[in-house]
Amino acid sequence: MDAGFLLVSPKFDVSKAVMKFLIVGLGNTGNEYAHTRHNIGFDVVNAFVMKHGGSFRTDRLAYVADVKWKGKIFVCICPTTFMNLSGKAVKYWMDKEKITLENILVVVDDIALPLHKLRLRPGGSDAGHNGLRSLQELLGTTEYPKLRFGIGNDFPKGRQSDFVLGKWKKEEEPLVKLKIEKAVEAIESFAAQGIAAAMNQVNNKDFSL
Repeated sequence: MDAGFLLVSPKFDVSKAVMKFLIVGLGNTGNEYAHTRHNIGFDVVNAFVMKHGGSFRTDRLAYVADVKWKGKIFVCICPTTFMNLSGKAVKYWMDKEKITLENILVVVDDIALPLHKLRLRPGGSDAGHNGLRSLQELLGTTEYPKLRFGIGNDFPKGRQSDFVLGKWKKEEEPLVKLKIEKAVEAIESFAAQGIAAAMNQVNNKDFSL
């Protein structure tokens, strides 16, 4: 076990007074998918875990990290099921950790949002996203919080898949880095202040350098 890894164990007083959150980054495993637009959920959740001194282990259906921050416990997962079966991992960890729907936050790429936007909502449809569709099928609802990371739609007709599975352009990378930091702050705000405050923090902002 990595010595830097924060694991929820009996030494933590996990009483009913402790709020527990499931933070989910959607993406695909494998080096060919690393740091692509479609894997931004992985990158945001990894940044959150690293900021708070955690590290991932390979566990059931996902890479999993347990982080404790401000008296709250965060079970952070990046499913290893591939995008189209993400719901299996989310449902398993939600049930295992006894985490309620309103305390789940799913971080996902969104081509309907421009690159300078983040959008947090307490619910909403899958909007054609295969990962969210899998969650909807397994959870039986669309009413769980989602943090959508705008990736834009600058691709020729018929090339959406290549665009989504492609790497960021060099000139996009500084803004992506900034937005990852802001997305991490949104996760913190979601847990510490509630979803309404977190929505006010990100939804009307145009992020730029």
